[in-house]
Amino acid sequence: MWRVADCIFCKIVAGEIPADVVAETETALAFRDLNPQAPLHVLVVPRAHVADVGELADVEPATVAELVRVARGVATDAGHDSYRLVFNTGEEAGQSVFHAHLHVLAGRPQAWPPG
Repeated sequence: MWRVADCIFCKIVAGEIPADVVAETETALAFRDLNPQAPLHVLVVPRAHVADVGELADVEPATVAELVRVARGVATDAGHDSYRLVFNTGEEAGQSVFHAHLHVLAGRPQAWPPG
């Protein structure tokens, strides 16, 4: 598994930093966002360090599908039939941690366009 020593998500995956984990599989970990933007706001990350979802699609395409499956399970297990999934890629798109991650947002109406 790839890991970057100073990556906060790698440290969460390794158990070095505590997180409120809500789901996990062999290739993915889902935990509550520390700065929630909706009543349900969970991050789903690959266990391997990859900078963004485009790179993840190139090196581990099956993991992209796994992240989406985990995200769907997190939302439906929390009782939400409607939810938003967001991958931010690059700083201008709002990515602040450069370890691929999928935001799961639910529990309130979601405006469009998002912002």
